[in-house]
Amino acid sequence: MTTPAQVHLVGEQDLDDLLPLMRAYCDFYEVAPSDAALLALSRALIADPQRDGIQLIARDGSGRAVGFATIYWTWQTLRAARAAVMNDLFVAESARGGGVAEALIAACADAARAHGAPHLLWQTAKDNHRAQAVYDRVGGRKSEWLDYDLPTDPPGP
Repeated sequence: MTTPAQVHLVGEQDLDDLLPLMRAYCDFYEVAPSDAALLALSRALIADPQRDGIQLIARDGSGRAVGFATIYWTWQTLRAARAAVMNDLFVAESARGGGVAEALIAACADAARAHGAPHLLWQTAKDNHRAQAVYDRVGGRKSEWLDYDLPTDPPGP
């Protein structure tokens, strides 16, 4: 029987283990922020977890990092309440199917409650059917909202 994943808040001591997971997550979605930018994001969350958000890391029974999740804090006018946005959820391929995603989602829900956010929100790609199966299994409800993205960087020359 496998030992369930242990999930804890990311600290500076976790960054060497977290970075390869973040890189694999970015590779999955075919984006390539620099390692420096990814570490800066993590350090910003470590520096101000009450205002900005948190990252959680999952470790297997041997202590190996096998997954992570990132939550950002926000508000929702339509619910007149705080909300926690689970912006990232990733489990290493070798650890998939072993309950790591479920453990991370449960820890995210606990963190949301502790922060006063009665809703944990997230999104996934339309073709990420494996993730959708996990989300359905943990009781997530699909939304009918459409996502938009408006770049705010000035156009290049």
